[in-house]
Amino acid sequence: MYARSTDPDPEIEMTDETHALAVALFSEILTADQLLRNRLSRILPKGMEISHFSVLNHLVFVGGERTPAQLANTFHVTRGAMTNTLAKLEWAGYIHIRPDWDDARRKMVAISPAGRQARDQAISMIAPLINKVVGELGSERVRLTLPVLRDLRLKLEAE
Repeated sequence: MYARSTDPDPEIEMTDETHALAVALFSEILTADQLLRNRLSRILPKGMEISHFSVLNHLVFVGGERTPAQLANTFHVTRGAMTNTLAKLEWAGYIHIRPDWDDARRKMVAISPAGRQARDQAISMIAPLINKVVGELGSERVRLTLPVLRDLRLKLEAE
């Protein structure tokens, strides 16, 4: 009647119904993620990948410089993957990478004016899609869903 969870906490027992609910939740999230990524990839400016947009958007949001290691941690990717993304962004002129004046072993990454413009262009291209989806779902349903998704993200980040 009860199935043992694969959760690291051995005290948690999971019913078949809870297990089915968990599988359905993650299936929906993964499918929605794949569909959204496919649509965004088609409408982003030519040559811009979702990872590029995400880094540019983050740099605008934080309003300052970040190290490649901080960015890798923020996006939960390896330092090598972030280095690759940053190299492409620097080549496109979207970011500036400079040595850290206090610690020569580190580098600092900042968005360039061209990067801010590319990010703003991407936002203007993405906005109609996102607004349409939110409009069709209804603002209140989206507002009620956000805390659940945020809690899920925080739970996964903590593990």
